[in-house]
Amino acid sequence: MIRIGFIVFPNIMQLDLTGPYEVLAQAPDAELHLVWKDTAPLRASSGLMLQPTTRFADCPQLDIICVPGGGGMNALLTDAETLAFLRKQAEKARYVTSVCTGALVLGAAGLLKGRRAATHWMSMEFLPAFGAIPVEERVVVDGNVITGGGVTAGIDFGLRVVAEIAGEETARAIQLGIEYDPHPPFDSGHPRCASPTLLETVTTKATARQQARRKQVEAAAAALATRG
Repeated sequence: MIRIGFIVFPNIMQLDLTGPYEVLAQAPDAELHLVWKDTAPLRASSGLMLQPTTRFADCPQLDIICVPGGGGMNALLTDAETLAFLRKQAEKARYVTSVCTGALVLGAAGLLKGRRAATHWMSMEFLPAFGAIPVEERVVVDGNVITGGGVTAGIDFGLRVVAEIAGEETARAIQLGIEYDPHPPFDSGHPRCASPTLLETVTTKATARQQARRKQVEAAAAALATRG
């Protein structure tokens, strides 16, 4: 049995969770947990309701701990209970992982020091605040730390994790089964290929969230520095 736990939280980006969840749920002998402070339903940023299955206090030792991203992760950067849970699980977990901006939460917990890591392109600049080395790749593996890029990279991430725990052939079979054969209709999924006008529009729309995130990152980095 491989115990896999995803942190869930209010205002999570549901695809950060559901993409890799669907992949990892098909891994042999996988036991999945949606972990939060309580088991009351919570609302994702899209309005989708999610049901945590396991409280922090009741969570067994996980083999894989994963933190997804989304606007709600800003609050987690200085949430002592969440960060303490992550540190405790990371001590014995086989893999410590994240998708999208969940990497910043790993960073705030002190789990990315000296590690190569990926996150959403809009938040790459924040990784060095936690001693991480930003890498613009869909999935980055550094020892037992595996981080996925933004949102849709969670599927790539899930397949990579399955390959680590169950072998490449199993991962390939899952990929075929879910028909993961992406051919997006537009070539605008990353700043390197999006038009300058589109890039400006998207970044401007996210200004308030990113400014709030910067303040939280600064506070979290300062708190981490006091821990030594």
